Amino acid sequence: MAILPIIRFPHPCLEQVAEPVDATAPENAQLARDLLETMHAAPGIGITACHAGIAQRLVVIDLPDGGGPHVYANPEIIWQSTETFTQEEGSVSMPGIQAPVTRPARVKVRYTRPDGGDGEEDADGLLATCLQHEIDQINGIFWLKRLSRLRRERALKRYAKLERSGI
Repeated sequence: MAILPIIRFPHPCLEQVAEPVDATAPENAQLARDLLETMHAAPGIGITACHAGIAQRLVVIDLPDGGGPHVYANPEIIWQSTETFTQEEGSVSMPGIQAPVTRPARVKVRYTRPDGGDGEEDADGLLATCLQHEIDQINGIFWLKRLSRLRRERALKRYAKLERSGI
């Protein structure tokens, strides 16, 4: 396994729609392992291949609840609740910056498992937020776009200040 370099905002790959992947390809299994190691080193709880500058639809999530890592190839949201939930979000590509984002409280996601089979998962709470956040990313929607203009401007100012200080 290897820790991959993480690209930083505003890298163009973070606004690029990622390409579908073959979940069974050995190189994608290795990429998923590398993304997991990279995410843990960052640290983070979710990462996409896009965060490593690779425009592929591969997502790895490992929540602190002890359920273990999950790999989602070509995930898509097929249902979302009308009820919403607000959670602090950030990105491994924009370290040190977080802001509250409101999203649907529950989602159903369809994806391809590493064995090539189709998977569906119902999610709520932190998992629902994380899935939506990472699926946005592979769709070229960086999390800042989910903020109000004022919150986005504040986050960008804080990030510029952190970048100037060398963090």
